[in-house]
Amino acid sequence: MSSRKSTIYDLAALAGVSASTVSAVLSGNWRARRIADETAERIRALAARHTFTVNRQASGLRTRRSGLIGMIIPLHDNRFFSGMSQAFEKLARERHRYPIVVSTLRDPSLELETARTLISYRVESLVVAGATDPDAISDVCRDHGVAHVNVDLPGTRAMSVVSDNFWGAQQLTQGLLDRSRPQRAARRNRPYFLGGLASDDATRRRIDGFSDVVRARLGTLDPSQIDACGYEADLAEAAIARLHARLGGLPRALFVNSTIALEGVVRFLKTLPHGELATCSFGCYDWDPFATMLAFPLLMVRQDIDGLLDRAFEILDGVSDASAPPRVIEIRPRLVFV
Repeated sequence: MSSRKSTIYDLAALAGVSASTVSAVLSGNWRARRIADETAERIRALAARHTFTVNRQASGLRTRRSGLIGMIIPLHDNRFFSGMSQAFEKLARERHRYPIVVSTLRDPSLELETARTLISYRVESLVVAGATDPDAISDVCRDHGVAHVNVDLPGTRAMSVVSDNFWGAQQLTQGLLDRSRPQRAARRNRPYFLGGLASDDATRRRIDGFSDVVRARLGTLDPSQIDACGYEADLAEAAIARLHARLGGLPRALFVNSTIALEGVVRFLKTLPHGELATCSFGCYDWDPFATMLAFPLLMVRQDIDGLLDRAFEILDGVSDASAPPRVIEIRPRLVFV
């Protein structure tokens, strides 16, 4: 064969099969056509050897399918969302789809712009993870007939798969109180919640779970025990510094809402005498293995990323009825001691 790129007909002649069989193998649909794995492997090896690549644009125009699947996430520099994007790519490739992951920086206008851009590139479906306005994205997807599912933060116009944040927060708060030492000063004898955005469904549900346990165990909850100061580390660092100054020390227990906020809390804790850290029980709603290197014990909630995305793909695959009225599916996380 010459140095020119091979055509689908060249490969069919070399493999001794039809051009449609070659097309099915290279587009990832050979199992649906009941083509033997051995035949598929032979065709793929020939394609690699003879410099053949599928023209996805032309194929998409012909079949009206691009093979692309998109995912929108808020940030890449967070273990939860980076882990989610890796799991998404794995599940997409298992289905012979081509994944595209884009971060939108928790900016509603950028979320919409990204959704429209991905649709313009003919993504066949979209996973919307942690969006600030998932319903606005649903409107765009429905206008263009693009299947989609919300993950992490729910919407009202599409199926949503989220962590059971209420239950997870209950487990974390109970664990913190069980491990904490009563303090003499009344204000310091309370657990405090720090971080996140009260406008986020996940933060609201975690606050509800925290509050439920505090009222049940201690009788009352003061509004000052909750500071949804934001996710940024700098904001969390300032918030824990204010709390420490107001209480005259650390509280009995501290519920930190995300590893990003925990980074800011740890910055402040490094300025305190090591012995003072033993007066507080620390917990974080999220998980990072590097937390084992901290100088104090920590309870963490590890969200089930695989469980979240398995259910999301079930919806997109049609295993779950995507035409059913939108509802929220909750996946329980796991409490981890580090």
